[in-house]
Amino acid sequence: MYPQLIPGLPLQTFGACIAVGILLAWKLVERLWKGPDLNTLVFLLVTAGIAGARIAHVVEYWHADGFDQHFLRVFAVWSGGLVFYGGLLAAFVVLAVWCFVKRPDVLGLADVLAVGVPLGHAFGRIGCFCYGCCWGKVSDSAIAVAFPAHSPVWYSQVASGLIAKSAPHTLPVLPTQLIEASALLVLFAVLFLLYRRFRAYTAATYCIGYGVLRFFVEFLRDDERPVWGSLSSAQNFSILLVAVGVALLVWSLKRNGEHTSDNR
Repeated sequence: MYPQLIPGLPLQTFGACIAVGILLAWKLVERLWKGPDLNTLVFLLVTAGIAGARIAHVVEYWHADGFDQHFLRVFAVWSGGLVFYGGLLAAFVVLAVWCFVKRPDVLGLADVLAVGVPLGHAFGRIGCFCYGCCWGKVSDSAIAVAFPAHSPVWYSQVASGLIAKSAPHTLPVLPTQLIEASALLVLFAVLFLLYRRFRAYTAATYCIGYGVLRFFVEFLRDDERPVWGSLSSAQNFSILLVAVGVALLVWSLKRNGEHTSDNR
């Protein structure tokens, strides 16, 4: 766990990982798509994504993280505290407005943007690991890791009575951040190859793939998260994302089938 990129300087590893992920995803999309105003769109999507992710975190953890007592902490995005699905939803809204105004090839644009999302997200999850949030369940697995004292999981285990305040580190927990980051890189590789081969289906594959991935990763996590019914909020959103992916897949197959018929 390395919350500070350079000890002694106010540069958080979490924020640095987010920045690297965004830049890599941005440059990748630039190389794959030469459409007009792409940089403007990506800038708007990134801004909306960060704002939406932060707003979702603040709403969900308003009392738990003390935002009600220290309101200015709402704006300290670099110190951690982003809910990915909040950012994804905000980006969807901005993309929908953009497509309504600009009238681009909606599916084509969604397909190329989808390739970059898991790449950037993977770096974000590495940042989560360095910060110490989004941890997994206590485990004696060979891949389990212990976080140092005064990390978020340490405070959680002290509060729940699992360890004493004098404990130098936590009980070993599953590194769900790295598990998800690894799976996201695999998903990115699949989407990249799929886009290079078909120039289609990647938006649908991303929605279905990440929805399924996140749904099952949630069972491994042990940090406090909002629950809707018997599932976490992220699991409910995952189900919705898979449904969107299936709809996009049907739309893509229908459109490509029509193009094939027209070219005969």
